[in-house]
Amino acid sequence: MSTAPKPVSLALQGGGAHGAFTWGVLDALLEDGRLDVKAITGTSAGAMNAVVFAEGYLEGGAPGARRQLETFWREISRKGRLSPLRRPLLERFMAGWSLGDSPGMALFENWSRLFSPYDTNPLNLNPLRDFIAELICFDKLRASEAIRLFVSATNVRSGHIRIFENAELNADVVMASACLPQIFQAVEIGGQAYWDGGYLGNPALFPLLDDRTPDDTILVQINPVLVREVPQTAGGIANRLNEITFNASLLGELRALAMMQRRARGADRFGDIRLHRIALGQKEGLDATSKLNTEWEFLTFLRDQGRRAAKIFLARHFDAIGTTATLDIEAMLR
Repeated sequence: MSTAPKPVSLALQGGGAHGAFTWGVLDALLEDGRLDVKAITGTSAGAMNAVVFAEGYLEGGAPGARRQLETFWREISRKGRLSPLRRPLLERFMAGWSLGDSPGMALFENWSRLFSPYDTNPLNLNPLRDFIAELICFDKLRASEAIRLFVSATNVRSGHIRIFENAELNADVVMASACLPQIFQAVEIGGQAYWDGGYLGNPALFPLLDDRTPDDTILVQINPVLVREVPQTAGGIANRLNEITFNASLLGELRALAMMQRRARGADRFGDIRLHRIALGQKEGLDATSKLNTEWEFLTFLRDQGRRAAKIFLARHFDAIGTTATLDIEAMLR
């Protein structure tokens, strides 16, 4: 006897090329078919995965979403072939993914300290934006709320988070959510300038605290919360600062949600929220520089890690969805 798919929301964290892990998670969830995604909040690479997933699903169901996601990540790799940020030979020999010792990375870091994107790219050329505009039919996303979308960006002038919903989505919104200010000029939308949403919402959870979204949310987290050792090298310190920075807003929201749930005790909406998590965690060879690694071999490695993590999650926790939270927020924050 078949049962209806369980409704869930997804919260997709950003993290550059590490977003290919999220691609793998989404691919496995679509393949499994027992979950019905009703809402997605996403930031940066998470926002890109969200719009590609939703548009593909609206066009062709689960197979359509899986095709669109693969098309997107293949093109990301193809466009990255001309990048000077490549793994050095020793890193390849050691089967690592870091770009930390790449001459191109050293040049980029020194260059970005002296020059801004307004100096190096005065015409504001962005092939990724053009590709997103070509791949995604934003008219379709704006016209439908079959999957509600929430894309985060940071308002440069006010320092506030801005959440863009279905009716507002276009290629500029997606690029605003992924706009690292050392690489891209701020994205202008409606007379306001925006940078990467990860500074204030990675991903933003509060849009999901709504009666029109499912009570179950699966957080796909690609920046590790815990590390085994205190970093002592310059690269290790920079990497850990990157992880802390891009987890800070999420941990703040989780802390607030935990406090509200303690006070609510099931009496209102906050008491009903059930959180689950699929996490990349700390992996050998992954660091802040590998977020810029677009080699197809690396992206498919992350995809396979995501597929494996999603399958383990479903095997362990599928029965709990709709009934019990499987992410212990209090324990996570201790």
